[in-house]
Amino acid sequence: MSFIMSSLGKADKQVLTEILQRRFALLNDIEKVKKELKETEEEIIQIDRGKTIEKDQLRHGIKKFNNHPTAGIDFLVEVGRLERTPHNIAKFLFETSSLNKTSLGIYLGDGNDFAIEVLNEFGQLHDFTGQSLDVALRRFLISFRLPGEAQKIDRMMECFASRYCDCNQNVFQNRDTCYILSFAIIMMNTSLHNPSVKEKPTAEQFISMNRGVNNGEDLPEQMLRNLFEGIKQEPFKIPQEDTVDNTFFNPDLEGWLLKQGGRYKTWKKRWFVLVGNCLYYFEYPSVSCFITHSISEAPFADYFKSQTFQF
Repeated sequence: MSFIMSSLGKADKQVLTEILQRRFALLNDIEKVKKELKETEEEIIQIDRGKTIEKDQLRHGIKKFNNHPTAGIDFLVEVGRLERTPHNIAKFLFETSSLNKTSLGIYLGDGNDFAIEVLNEFGQLHDFTGQSLDVALRRFLISFRLPGEAQKIDRMMECFASRYCDCNQNVFQNRDTCYILSFAIIMMNTSLHNPSVKEKPTAEQFISMNRGVNNGEDLPEQMLRNLFEGIKQEPFKIPQEDTVDNTFFNPDLEGWLLKQGGRYKTWKKRWFVLVGNCLYYFEYPSVSCFITHSISEAPFADYFKSQTFQF
């Protein structure tokens, strides 16, 4: 190099020096790029690890929820995968398809104030605009498993009626009408598609049973007839992964019994539905108003009646 440099002129030496300087600068830039690439690769690895941890935490939380709903929500909040707000939890319940529908019903049906707020937010996530009542009710009931307790069912049906009326403000005069008619639809579904009900109700009976429910006025007959035909042609579906019998779709036992009145001690024929340790009774198999009692053994004072029991 020294020989070559000595044989070069002044101008050539200047050019060669500039070339060497550019070479060294380029090598430094290459090293910087290599270092940045390595740092970026390490960051990507850390992000991937974080995403894997998040996915594992989410899967574990869902598994916990399916076995014990409250514990699952608590876990997801604790690890930061979920915010403990009614809207955030309702959105998670609404959008996560791998949640067990029975566990969903258990959580949404809880009677504490926070769970009720979650239920109301959950209802707001449904859009029933322009849908007939039976179609909207199908969509609502397929999103979770309706629990067996009467108070839980009552809260859920009130939530549905409220949301349906918000989406369809000119259908019913008030939410109570929607609430009553929704129960009538569920009971009509049972009567039409349960093999144990031998005498199937007619459209005329369904219309007659729902007279005056619209704030004392009758609903359009064609609306009721369309609801009846829709239920008759297609029974309500139960979420597929759940096998536990549903209160109104597949009761443990159902049939006619005689019931003594509370104020007037007369015996009247009523339709009874048994689910677990809860006994529901109706004026008719498809009527919307019902009362429930928990069954417990108690002596009955009327010895003139055989095969009787007391709530």
